[in-house]
Amino acid sequence: MLQDLAPAKVNLALHVLGRRADGYHLLDSLVAFAAVGDMLSVEASDRLTLRITGPFGAALANEPDNLVLRAARKLAQEAGIVPLARLTLDKRLPIASGIGGGSADAAAALRALARLWQLDIPPADMARLALGLGADVPVCLRNRPARMGGVGEVLSDVPALPHCGLALVNPGVAVSTPEVFRARAGEFSAPLALPDAWPDAAALAETLAGAGNDLELPALSLRPVIGTALAALRASPGCLMARMSGSGATCYGLFASETEALGAAASIATPGWWVWGGGLSA
Repeated sequence: MLQDLAPAKVNLALHVLGRRADGYHLLDSLVAFAAVGDMLSVEASDRLTLRITGPFGAALANEPDNLVLRAARKLAQEAGIVPLARLTLDKRLPIASGIGGGSADAAAALRALARLWQLDIPPADMARLALGLGADVPVCLRNRPARMGGVGEVLSDVPALPHCGLALVNPGVAVSTPEVFRARAGEFSAPLALPDAWPDAAALAETLAGAGNDLELPALSLRPVIGTALAALRASPGCLMARMSGSGATCYGLFASETEALGAAASIATPGWWVWGGGLSA
């Protein structure tokens, strides 16, 4: 059996730069990954199956075609083989929460099944497969901090992120990404201005303070409880800044240390909310 962690994708900043003729928006986002995520296990089998477990597994039980299965079929088609594998997804991240859970799961399936099936597919072809599954899948396949542009397909390296802590808070509501984009109003933003290096978490927070998440206000208009989560993070001792990730509703707080992030998560814990504290994915 092989296992692959599908870590939570955190949009530290997200600017909407424009809109293509086909309706897709052009983005510029600084993406990091938290040391928490879903876990995908794969092993050999005589057919393709998927079992979903975990605290958020029930929400996916009735999906007719899970993104993990679509990833498996696409990868097998690319390789010219029959997709045979037993997959188990331990769903630990909330659904439709702005931290790329489904996209990270699909990316984990591509990585794990390529190992199980002993495939040697060029990175460019894997990136193409990933984009065909969703805009966030390529950056999740890359699985390290990156600057994400275009509709998600343009990925570039960023300065090494400093040691820091993250607290993630989802106030128990799901948010529809298309609905958030429809609610967005106003002008488009300029590209992010990123430095050559961040010596510490405070410097990273300073950069992020000069940026934003253009989807935060429209998401707040649809789910006002997001503001409650942001206020709780900002009131936490040591919080350098707080912002919503992606199209919401999960929000993150940036801290100088994992210990401070853990303390914030413990103090914010609320029935019906998903809260986590720790550091960045290794």
